[in-house]
Amino acid sequence: MIAEEESPPAAGEADEDGEVVFPPLRQPSRGSSIHKGCDPLAQTQRSKLQHRRARINQQINKEMRMRAGAENLFRATSNHKVKETVALELSYVNSNLQLLKEELEELNSCMGAYQNDSDSISVPMIPLGLKETKELDLAGPLQEMIRDHYGEDGALYEAEIKEFVELRQAMRTPSRNEAGLELLREYYSQLYFLDNRFFPPNKNLGVFFHWYDSLTGVPSHQRALAFEKGSVLFNIGALHTQIGARQDRTTLQGVDCAIDAFQKAAGAFNYLKENFSNAPSLDMSAPSLNMLVRLMIAQVQECVFEKALLLRAQSDFLTCLQLAQEAARVDEVYSLVYQTTTQPHVKDYVPFSWTTMVHVKAEHFKALSHYYAAIALCDCPPASDVDLPDHEKAFLQFHVSEPEGPAPCQLLQDPEERRKLGKAHLKKAIMRHEEALRLHSLCKILRKMDILQEVLCFAHKRSLSKYAEIDHEEDFFETVDAPDVHPKTHQRPEIKSPNFSKVKVMDIFHRLGPLSVFSAKNKWHPPRTVRLVRGENGFGFTLRGDSPVLIAGVVAESCAAEAGLKEGDYIVSVGGKDCKWARHAEVVQLLKVIGEEGVDITVITLQPPDGQSTADKKSLAMSSGASSPLKSNKENRRKSLLPGKGASTLLAWGRKSKRSTFGRPFAAVGDNEQAR
Repeated sequence: MIAEEESPPAAGEADEDGEVVFPPLRQPSRGSSIHKGCDPLAQTQRSKLQHRRARINQQINKEMRMRAGAENLFRATSNHKVKETVALELSYVNSNLQLLKEELEELNSCMGAYQNDSDSISVPMIPLGLKETKELDLAGPLQEMIRDHYGEDGALYEAEIKEFVELRQAMRTPSRNEAGLELLREYYSQLYFLDNRFFPPNKNLGVFFHWYDSLTGVPSHQRALAFEKGSVLFNIGALHTQIGARQDRTTLQGVDCAIDAFQKAAGAFNYLKENFSNAPSLDMSAPSLNMLVRLMIAQVQECVFEKALLLRAQSDFLTCLQLAQEAARVDEVYSLVYQTTTQPHVKDYVPFSWTTMVHVKAEHFKALSHYYAAIALCDCPPASDVDLPDHEKAFLQFHVSEPEGPAPCQLLQDPEERRKLGKAHLKKAIMRHEEALRLHSLCKILRKMDILQEVLCFAHKRSLSKYAEIDHEEDFFETVDAPDVHPKTHQRPEIKSPNFSKVKVMDIFHRLGPLSVFSAKNKWHPPRTVRLVRGENGFGFTLRGDSPVLIAGVVAESCAAEAGLKEGDYIVSVGGKDCKWARHAEVVQLLKVIGEEGVDITVITLQPPDGQSTADKKSLAMSSGASSPLKSNKENRRKSLLPGKGASTLLAWGRKSKRSTFGRPFAAVGDNEQAR
């Protein structure tokens, strides 16, 4: 893998979250990465939450199996007493399921464990917990596939299988930093190779991938590798949310890191929504992913507001207007998220605390938009003749509708009119603050979140204090209704799709041979070994390409033809030396040094795809597309996100013009020419 942006702690040491990192599971061979995960026994806040989540998931799985059995018995039996007993058992099981789901919802609402530990006060963000999965026994199915499809002894690949299983085990507990993200990306990239190596188009491997829903804990399983890919991609997005939530957003560096993390989380969920369909779990359904993308964008927009607040050098008129419009934009995006969470397909799925938190934030930032509008009008002095045109232009675009009273030019020059409009904005701000506090008090989980209540109360008291400051006893005029602030932002959120090319991985099963030939979608006749002896006129065949080298032509009645070599054969070994990954020049050199006794050459011949005539076999082998086209379904398409060595590298042999002739094309070659 590439160098890590954030160096992980040494083995056995805790990172800044207190998460203990595993020592290396083993020293992997062939230059592969060292697989690390968080120690599942470490008693940190986050690990305790994950332990509780795993326990609840297992209990939900058990109760659902019991319910399925009871329902089957209820339908099958005609005995009334048995039906009554089963109905009673079903009510008991359903009650247990409801309690477990409520416990899991409360667990998903524990946002405090994912926030930063600094003494600074900032509004908590909403992170996602990771999807849990069961251990997977891949040794038997992979060894069987290696034996049946590749014609090799599966026991010879125990090290590779062990390495892949250890990588999967490590990715179940990624650390909450860049190293954890790289671990997930590496495993996701290895799934591309696993798919091409061991999953034929019309046959499954007989392995079920089990994953638990992130929010409900309901278990799901599928044979399709796409489910495994999608679940890992979901966890990449979830881990980005946890990294974003932990940042200290009272510093510019922290808020920039939070913006980047939430944008990448939005990109992961959006990519999942667009490329994976028919997911068996609700957290990966299109409505849920759409809600998550909007939630991440809203949290990015909130961070943009906080950044604008940090960059405010002075409280001048234009800066306050900008802050008000940024706050109005945050209100707008959170209102959209709230509408999404109240839709039928999402309403009963999203935790109530999330829905309430989103609603509270929408009201809170609407209040802030009116507060900063009042600050701009009441605390900033009237503009000079030089600045007045700029102030007037900004003010004309500031409100959703034009406020009552004098024209903007007159209003901005009249301190009393500015105070009246500022007072109207403060009145609205106080009303929105009070609504945010009311909504906050309705949710038991949010009431336990002291920092959120502290932020809401501080903002409310600040608006009340400002209102009391500008309120005059002799004010007998009726306060006008201040129009809402027009939302506007100087930094629009960006949905950053995942880029797996950053993690350079090597195919763990690369010893099987280049994917262009040795893949699950290709079939070939059993390997055959021939004894090749040089005749008076040489061997009489032509080679082409690299990795593996292709026999492009065989001279009739030559030594090669008599030995049984055919046009379209691939050379896989020469004299017992594996040549699947050998380059053209290497194979040529091996053949040049053959003595009079000859040498054993092992070759394979690709079978034409189903429905293709034998006459097309030559064009199949000679074409650069020796591997069949990528699957058309979106779940398994990897055109845009291939790992480090993509199809362009693996198929390069077919585009090279290298040819070596052991004999002039379809003619004989003498020893003197071969010895060059």
